[in-house]
Amino acid sequence: MPSLPTSNARVLANESPKGRAIAEAAAAVIPGGVNSSTRYIGAPYAFVAADGAYLTDADGRRYLDYHAAFGAILLGHNAPVVNDAIRAALDGVDLTGIGVTEGEVRLAQRIVEVIPSAESMIATMSGSEATAQAIRLARAVTDRDLIVKFQGGFHGWHDAVARNVISAPDRAYGRDPLSKGILDQAVDATLIAEFNDLDSVEALFDAHRDRIAAVILEPIPHNVGALVPTTEFVEGLRKLTEQRGALLIFDEVITGFRHALGGYQQVIGVSPDLTTFGKGMANGFPVGGVAGRRDLMEHFNGRTGDVLLAGTFNGNALGCAAALATIDHLAAHPEFYTRTHALGERMRAGLRGILAELDIEATVVGFGGVFAVYFLAGPALGYRDLMRNDDATYVAFHRGMTDRGFLMLPMSLKRNHISGSHTEEEVDRTLEAARDVLATLR
Repeated sequence: MPSLPTSNARVLANESPKGRAIAEAAAAVIPGGVNSSTRYIGAPYAFVAADGAYLTDADGRRYLDYHAAFGAILLGHNAPVVNDAIRAALDGVDLTGIGVTEGEVRLAQRIVEVIPSAESMIATMSGSEATAQAIRLARAVTDRDLIVKFQGGFHGWHDAVARNVISAPDRAYGRDPLSKGILDQAVDATLIAEFNDLDSVEALFDAHRDRIAAVILEPIPHNVGALVPTTEFVEGLRKLTEQRGALLIFDEVITGFRHALGGYQQVIGVSPDLTTFGKGMANGFPVGGVAGRRDLMEHFNGRTGDVLLAGTFNGNALGCAAALATIDHLAAHPEFYTRTHALGERMRAGLRGILAELDIEATVVGFGGVFAVYFLAGPALGYRDLMRNDDATYVAFHRGMTDRGFLMLPMSLKRNHISGSHTEEEVDRTLEAARDVLATLR
């Protein structure tokens, strides 16, 4: 594998002519020039190739990728085992719109086998669709209207959960919708609690008796980096929801398949009523789903149930093939988790050592193959701590790493992903670059 350039700074400063031309063409026909609002990062503007742990931009520069499409790339870009399955699927049934296919059945069987709480499963095209379906189901089976989520947790773009994610300090825990166009009733039907604070959840149940349908939880809120839950907190949520007649939903769209084959619920040993998943389950191909107790999931039954399940592309052949190939590979290679967890700890320990050496006040957090850096003093235990982060320093760190050929998740979404394609040598090379960049930020 050829080594990365020592620095791309000179070329990036030269404005990346081919990438800039693509970005300008995009801006003429796509609002903001990107199809998801957080994708715009400036240079490098556009990418033309992907392989293993690397991306290549339109101007020919290669980057070691820790962004990993917000975590959707689990095995590495263009993993042969997944691409081979896609090619094979192209020669079979494509889209029928009626009945069911063997691929859909095999995927549901596999999900039931590997996710501890799964007795039945439906397929969706994305994680946002999965959480929307789970919330609708929770409201239907409990005949209640309110949902509890946690400050900092992201569960998709739909109205029921589009609030209080990366909130400014003066808006955190208050009324902070992500978008205009959301009905006030939708915003106010979702209540905000403090992660790792069971008392804050219990207070909401006390204030809204017999109205809370479900608590939805990212087991590790990776959309603000890596807030790791205490076992007491998650076990307490399980008991509290059972006592108060509400459902517990684990949103494992990011944690699912990344930290363990059975998701974070396998790691912590707590079973939710419903689980949503997506992203890494198909190594970048569009597929997601909801799984849970059979009695709950049967409400989606189009003949006997009362909750609408619809979606022309749900369970499409390519998504199922990619998911099956990814899950089967992970099941056959349990060392994937041992290795990515070890590389993640190597990165976190290395960053902590560099920060201590340079006497920079910062906190390194993460779990498994995920790592994040916050430029603040003391342990980052909750969202209130993370709000103290120095974003200007992080942006400078992110830009410095990009200039040197390393792609990390920019701005406030500070989590980075190690895939199955990263190596010890690449982690060590990343740490060398990080020391260089951090020394300039002292």
